[in-house]
Amino acid sequence: MRPVNSANHDDRRELLARIEQYYDAVPRSGARTEDFGPLTLFVREGRGWPFYARPALGWSGAVSAGDVARVRARQRELGIPESFEWVAETTPALRAAAEEAGLTVHEHPLMALGPDAPPPALPALPESADGLELRIVGPEDPVLPSALAVPRLAFADPGTRTGAAGTAELHEATRAAAADGSVEQMAARIRAGLTRVAAAVEDGSALCSGQHQPVGPVSEIVAVGTLPAARRRGLGQAVTGALLADARSRGAGTVFLSAGDEDVARIYGRLGFRRVATALIAEPPAGK
Repeated sequence: MRPVNSANHDDRRELLARIEQYYDAVPRSGARTEDFGPLTLFVREGRGWPFYARPALGWSGAVSAGDVARVRARQRELGIPESFEWVAETTPALRAAAEEAGLTVHEHPLMALGPDAPPPALPALPESADGLELRIVGPEDPVLPSALAVPRLAFADPGTRTGAAGTAELHEATRAAAADGSVEQMAARIRAGLTRVAAAVEDGSALCSGQHQPVGPVSEIVAVGTLPAARRRGLGQAVTGALLADARSRGAGTVFLSAGDEDVARIYGRLGFRRVATALIAEPPAGK
């Protein structure tokens, strides 16, 4: 695995340490923590997507299946998903423990642009995108509900192929986002500087959107999703480029993300992101 910008091993280790500190810090703006020795469980306060468990910051010892089982029991007690997220290279022992505890582990390329990376050439919307506008979405922007809705449709139909969900499904998902409190919560995060949202907008609705979440000099790009019927138009790359440019303009020297799969990783690679590690997500097997 090639370190970002061909940096040496120490540079890569420092980069992963920054990412670990970020992973521990970012949920704390909306969650309380519960300590389980080698693992920390983040429990969301208020509305929004539930959080997960991950390795305790700085933990370098063993992790057992029993440790994982204790966290899972607490997650069931709280009625939240039995989900764990971590970086394989930073906490290698957790994978075997999670699998022994009965969880399925999914791999995702972890990609980054470090502080020494040159500014990438940022893509614009494709020339054929008449009527499309690429913009940062503010807390009062009427496009915010659809910008939150479109990733839900995208993640329900993962991959890069063109899908069936289109305008009708987007309108329905937008109504749901407007009704469940998520718009107000995101508006508050935008005002507080915790989240930035970018979207490719057509006829008043977001066809693609994404977010970055700055914490000091590090930001993670998350939730980039394109309406399945609008895929293969370069919208995801353009939105990611807008988020990257915004993060850099706000002082984020390190910007990173987790790609859904190798096909998606190649899209991010065109913006200069390089794979630095492997992000792992563990959850119960499908149907359990």
